[in-house]
Amino acid sequence: MKLLKEKILKNGEIINPTTLKVDSFLNHQIDPTIMMEMGKELKKRFKEKKINKILTIEASGIAIGLAAAVALNVPLVFAKKKKPTTMDGMYVESVHSFTKKVDYDICVSKEFLNSDDKILFVDDFLATGNAIIGIQKIVEQAGAELVGIGIAIEKGFQPGGSILRSRGIHLESLAIIDKMDFGKINFI
Repeated sequence: MKLLKEKILKNGEIINPTTLKVDSFLNHQIDPTIMMEMGKELKKRFKEKKINKILTIEASGIAIGLAAAVALNVPLVFAKKKKPTTMDGMYVESVHSFTKKVDYDICVSKEFLNSDDKILFVDDFLATGNAIIGIQKIVEQAGAELVGIGIAIEKGFQPGGSILRSRGIHLESLAIIDKMDFGKINFI
């Protein structure tokens, strides 16, 4: 997606060869124009799927999830990282965060996922794929179908994309970074 790549080049900040800071437009401060364009692009890329629900993980996935949900006119559900006292029946999986270097449980209420659901999972970044594997297990617990994964920025130099594609998952990344060095980002 040309617009996203341009925004990354203009506003992205390389912290180190594996960490890109894009919080000026994607995952802290939100640029609504680019977010809605990403939602439209995901709709285009998954138009053949019969998606009836978007799923993401709080917090950084919510904005892109909402944009995709608006474009597809379906509900958005987000996995919570802390169990609310108001949630009784839930699906739970443990995931490892590459960025934060911690393990945490994600949970989704059984009320919002069921066997009739055709799920598009969306998120801001894909690195190792741990969060998506956890989400895939939750979708399986619900008896639902994960019909695709939409990612804003994939770190193509890390194994997540290859692992997921080798599992036969329909994965669409709007920007795939091949390499990052201070001052230079190469896209695939």
